[in-house]
Amino acid sequence: MTEPTVVLRNVSKVYRQNAVAVQALTEINLDVPKKDFACLSGPSGSGKSTLLNLIGGLDRPTSGEITVDGKRVDLLGKSELAALRLHRIGFVFQAYNLIPVLTAIENVEFVMQLQGVAAAERAAKARAILKEVGLDGLEHRRPGELSGGQQQRVAVARAIVSEPSLVLADEPTANLDSKTAGNLIQLLQHMNQEHGVTFIFSTHDKLVMDFSRRLITLRDGRVVDDVRRE
Repeated sequence: MTEPTVVLRNVSKVYRQNAVAVQALTEINLDVPKKDFACLSGPSGSGKSTLLNLIGGLDRPTSGEITVDGKRVDLLGKSELAALRLHRIGFVFQAYNLIPVLTAIENVEFVMQLQGVAAAERAAKARAILKEVGLDGLEHRRPGELSGGQQQRVAVARAIVSEPSLVLADEPTANLDSKTAGNLIQLLQHMNQEHGVTFIFSTHDKLVMDFSRRLITLRDGRVVDDVRRE
């Protein structure tokens, strides 16, 4: 049996706010197989973004085990975590997080540049992925010269260009109109099916939920439902 891309065992997270303990997540157990297209849903404060941050190594659990691509994320040091995020995990944020002084193609190349990919190779890959996400001819525009939907497509291209095992997307359609959001989710579906990338989203957007093959519902930091729709 193929090893899952993500495994969580008894994962809990407690934050301290003014000396008060806040239980953000409680005893989360999940297996996310390779090529899954899963959505984390639930009301604000249910723990969706916290869970994504823990999976991506941006935060550490208070207790429990998190494995990504065969590595125990909760045991890795800072440099090992940085290497895992750089080479195996792509991130798509609702605020896009593009570098404003760089063009679209330079933003997409940025991760590959950190990875040490040769200039000619990364330029060719970036150009190809921008064409695949429908931005052919806009490679040299900076983020401020692109619409919200176009910026989000650049962010998606940047996340997947180095072919990570896993892409984590936190509210990827939050700033988009329904048509643009639908186009974006269809694009992510294509990337999932054609490139075999595992996707985990957090969202309030019913459109995203409807497109997802798996709907994981959180409430008060616990998984209360986990439905697969093939």
